[in-house]
Amino acid sequence: MMKSVAFRGPMMARGALLAGSAVVALCIPSLAQAQAKDPAAPAAETREAEGNSIIVTATKREATLQDVPVAVSVTSAETIERAQIRDLRDLQTVVPSLSVGQRQSVGSTNFFIRGFGNGANNAGIEPSVGVFVDNVYRSRTVSQITDLPDVQRIEVLRGPQSTLFGKNASAGVISISTLEPQFKTSGAAELTYGNFNQLIAKAYVTGGLSDTVAASLAGGINKRDGFFKDAGTGDRTNERDRWFVRGQLRFDPTDEMHFRLIGDYDSIDENCCGVSLLRAGAPMSAIIGLGGRANDPADPFGGTVYNNFNSTNAIKNWGLSLQGDYDLGALTLTSITAFRNTQSNTLQDADFTSADLIYPLSQDLGIDSFTQEMRLSGEVVDGVNMLLGAFYIKESVDQSGQLLYGADARSYANLLVQSLSSGALNIPTLESTLAALDGVPGTYANQFLGAGQGFTESYGLDSNALSLYGQFDIKLTDRLVLTLGGNYTRDRKSFTTNDTASTDKFASLDLDAPQYAAFRRTLLLQGGVAQLVGNALNLGRPATTAEVTTFATTPATNPAYNLIVAGATANAEANKNNPLANPLNPLRVLQFLPPFVNVPNAVEPGKTHDDDFSYTVRLAYDVSDAINVYASYATGFKASSINLSRDSRPDTADRSAIIAAGLSRNNLVYGSRFAGPEDSTVIEAGLKANLGTVSANVAVFQQEISGFQSNIFTGSGFALRNAGKQSTFGVEFEGNARLDALGLNLGVTYLDPTYDSFVQSSVGDLSGTRPAGIPKWTVVLGAQYELETSHGTLVPRVSYLWQSETQLVEGLPAFLVKNPDGSIASNTAALATAAAYKRTVSDMTASLSYELHNGLSLTLWARNLLDHRDLGVVFDSPAQPGNVSGYPNDPRTYGATARFKF
Repeated sequence: MMKSVAFRGPMMARGALLAGSAVVALCIPSLAQAQAKDPAAPAAETREAEGNSIIVTATKREATLQDVPVAVSVTSAETIERAQIRDLRDLQTVVPSLSVGQRQSVGSTNFFIRGFGNGANNAGIEPSVGVFVDNVYRSRTVSQITDLPDVQRIEVLRGPQSTLFGKNASAGVISISTLEPQFKTSGAAELTYGNFNQLIAKAYVTGGLSDTVAASLAGGINKRDGFFKDAGTGDRTNERDRWFVRGQLRFDPTDEMHFRLIGDYDSIDENCCGVSLLRAGAPMSAIIGLGGRANDPADPFGGTVYNNFNSTNAIKNWGLSLQGDYDLGALTLTSITAFRNTQSNTLQDADFTSADLIYPLSQDLGIDSFTQEMRLSGEVVDGVNMLLGAFYIKESVDQSGQLLYGADARSYANLLVQSLSSGALNIPTLESTLAALDGVPGTYANQFLGAGQGFTESYGLDSNALSLYGQFDIKLTDRLVLTLGGNYTRDRKSFTTNDTASTDKFASLDLDAPQYAAFRRTLLLQGGVAQLVGNALNLGRPATTAEVTTFATTPATNPAYNLIVAGATANAEANKNNPLANPLNPLRVLQFLPPFVNVPNAVEPGKTHDDDFSYTVRLAYDVSDAINVYASYATGFKASSINLSRDSRPDTADRSAIIAAGLSRNNLVYGSRFAGPEDSTVIEAGLKANLGTVSANVAVFQQEISGFQSNIFTGSGFALRNAGKQSTFGVEFEGNARLDALGLNLGVTYLDPTYDSFVQSSVGDLSGTRPAGIPKWTVVLGAQYELETSHGTLVPRVSYLWQSETQLVEGLPAFLVKNPDGSIASNTAALATAAAYKRTVSDMTASLSYELHNGLSLTLWARNLLDHRDLGVVFDSPAQPGNVSGYPNDPRTYGATARFKF
């Protein structure tokens, strides 16, 4: 069946929200780039629009933010410069409802809007937050991370956007618009130097090649030493080493026709990303015994990490797109054709210690995507605006990799076996004993957890999706507008895992096998005697061999010993075939990479078929020229996502069919091959006010996602599961004001999310709990002042992002207590251990710029000025049961930037 600054946050944030609701809020103006209507005319030199007067294209046509009845945040080119926004990770410091996190590689970046989002790390998952660059969809996070060149504005649309963007996005959209080539020659150059030897250089030039053709060229480099010292390799990690080039051509052959051709290429080659040990369990003693090291868990932000080889993050992105706009009078026909290619090679020391436990964890990923969109828009009759469109995407994902044991893995596992068996066993004993009982003496010698064993993988995913969408804005009166929109999506995916296999010999053994019964009986007898003797001596632990011998040979205790042996013998005989009493059960934690069943097979066809119709209904009313209100009901959809990881396993519901088809293997783990579609629903009401020097926007919403695709790292792969339903009640406020030369801004987001139903999560039943990683309060505060001088403008600016304390993950799978069949017996320890890991975000950015009239500007800046340290995510340390690791955030950075515009 395949289907760390003290902050009185809540009180302060609540007060800010109430103030915002009363439209008594102040904010830095958001500025939009003005472009000349006449392509031959020079660019306008007038001051850019501010506040709710800014021009946006959120509804696929130009309108002021005040007149757009949707929840959207806009970040202008000027704000990007002054707020020192270097890439999309930095955008969250100015957009309160957006959260961005980076995971184990440079390309593994996740976007969350209103707490909803997924997709990082697992290339088979379509993101819930869609990213568009110049109207071109970027399908995976690995193709979204690049420095931001020649950006005009960034719009963050919150909630489902299926009737405006052909590619469905169930949580929201990030739409990035770059500068179009201009016919007047102009350009800019930028040079930055900062701590950690950061060097950034960018340049942009544009101009006319003829009366009908204009071009632009942008390029840049970004280099920086690593934030963390790697005491294992002697080098540094979390560095920067990337460059990009981007060219555009603009063709205006007639007044009715406009074409825009864009080509881009970017390259990343970095050592990333540093991991800190947060909890040291029994495995750490074994690692230290081998001479390995890790950071002190009490000091996860000490700036030192440990690996025994450097990580590789080599990513190359390139793409071509052609947009054509045809003026048909009252209507405009738009065609957008794009092809994108991403190649990513990563190599990582996934045990995050200086011991050689894993060598290597590697992945080669290739993504090819072709998209074609057609739109027809305009005023069809008086008072009725229309947008009709079709969107097609064809995508291919090819991924291969391996996770192999390193030179120290066997010795490390031997120490763990001795510890887990209280010294009764070691790996050579297991190898000789189990081989003899299997009737193949000597076969397993030097084979368990040996160097070079592990997991090799190869995945393929082909997808095709077609969306037909449209929206009508109907003016019922001079002040009342009804919006009706719909989207039909047809999505087809096929996936394969035909060359994926585990070579972990120990993980393929069935420790409950009948031929091992005598061995289990002996261990039960020995363990029972040791425990009972320990009890008799009030040791509080099992007795040692010497203590048992003394107890047995002492006349006073010998009779008691005989009774103990008799009882232990009876217990061992009765339980030698009882899986729940198996004395080898503690060793299951060392069966890291169990056997794999490839897809397609007789039970699983490796295909998904999804069809959906989503829609939007909205009423917007102009209370006055200064105040607008709206109410909407919208649905959204995201198609099935595929689990392209080592935890791509048959669904539990297919267990019987897998066994009947003869596909079962020893220790076969059941989980999920894919997660079914997400369906989202949002009821929202909003108010927008533009009171001259002050503007404010408020939105209140209830958002629900049925089948939310949860993707949790398990230590070796990813558990991709559908939640039954996740809902969030929220309130958002964004306001700004300009008081002469002073600009102030305030943004507040309140979120109250719940897993209404999530019975089959990878860490047990989470129904009724709060999803991890979603702060209750997010506050963005900012101020800037423009002091005019005889030679230019002095601009001090400060912004502050604060998020209330939130738990980082719901549970840690390695702490689950499982039944012999792999099902969860208890998740208490998994949830309790995860509950200890929380974070509060306190991120201040400050800058001081002197913008001269001649186009030169000089800026001193700092990001994370308070040097507040927190964790982005925590996870089970791979192959280290009981250890927990996490990704620290970036430390304070600062520097100076010089720009020149002409």
